[in-house]
Amino acid sequence: MSEGLAQVDARKWHYAVLASLQEYGPGSQATLSRRTGIYRSDMVGVLNELAERELVERTPDPGDRRRNVITITAQGRRHLRRLDRILDDLHDELLAPLTSAERDQLVRLLTRLLDHHTQAPEPPAP
Repeated sequence: MSEGLAQVDARKWHYAVLASLQEYGPGSQATLSRRTGIYRSDMVGVLNELAERELVERTPDPGDRRRNVITITAQGRRHLRRLDRILDDLHDELLAPLTSAERDQLVRLLTRLLDHHTQAPEPPAP
């Protein structure tokens, strides 16, 4: 994935931020950090790179002028669609030996594992 994205001068963190903004809408740096799993200290650099390329826009938060709201731009949406096509091609290459049914089964199993490991623990019984 990293090599495929590098061919278009992108990194996985670029993709993660753009995809998050596209799916969930604008957010603060802290919100994007939580959504993507990128450390806050690293998020600044990622956002700087994306802003330099005019893929995201920073504007002051009307509710808190100390904070910026990050929004994906039209150019950022076009770039994200390009990255999606690249990743689709990479997935097809990776999963080439599997039939369609096997691919579906793999996705179901991986989703089940992810769901299990990302659930909040149940509180102890009283």
